[in-house]
Amino acid sequence: MQDNDELIRRAASADREALEALLVRHLPGLEGYLRLRMGPAMRARETSADLVQSVAREVLVDLSAFEYRGEAAFKHWLYTRAQHKLLEKQRWNTAQRRDVAREVPLDDASSLGILACYRSLCSPSAQLQAQEAIARIEAAFDELPDDYKDAITLHRMMGLSHAEVATRMDRSEGAVRNLVYRGLSRLALKLSDAAAGEPPAAG
Repeated sequence: MQDNDELIRRAASADREALEALLVRHLPGLEGYLRLRMGPAMRARETSADLVQSVAREVLVDLSAFEYRGEAAFKHWLYTRAQHKLLEKQRWNTAQRRDVAREVPLDDASSLGILACYRSLCSPSAQLQAQEAIARIEAAFDELPDDYKDAITLHRMMGLSHAEVATRMDRSEGAVRNLVYRGLSRLALKLSDAAAGEPPAAG
């Protein structure tokens, strides 16, 4: 793996090879983000790997025109493109009016990279197999209110500061901090209930 400082220097000089290397570095986290935000309905008809490939293809086309301003900004740009792709797919699936009841979840959650990404949100039991842990985390996350989902993924996965999330969500910074804290607490509680075989906590 090439030296990080050298990679950053080359990326700042608009070196396409360096920018492509940065893209590859962020792909595992990007897949985890997309899979988590897909929700159960889309997971039944799309794979996160296919979405990542679609985003990567579009990003590679636009790399030459991209102005590198630091890795955090690069990650923000990349995840924002992924978010737009996800919304595009959701609109397309809604327009097609596909019968979700006849679909079954696609088995593309075997990657340990996805579980590693999810560890930024919680700490699943070491005794759980990777795929079981991923399924539990996704099921618990799916039950959270939308504002909790937005705050958690923007802050923990996209890497935005509380102030930046507040701007994106049109909330105060204090409200965002509260959403992140409460969302992660509810996620941990739901996972604890699932591990104990208890009914999921409300909300």
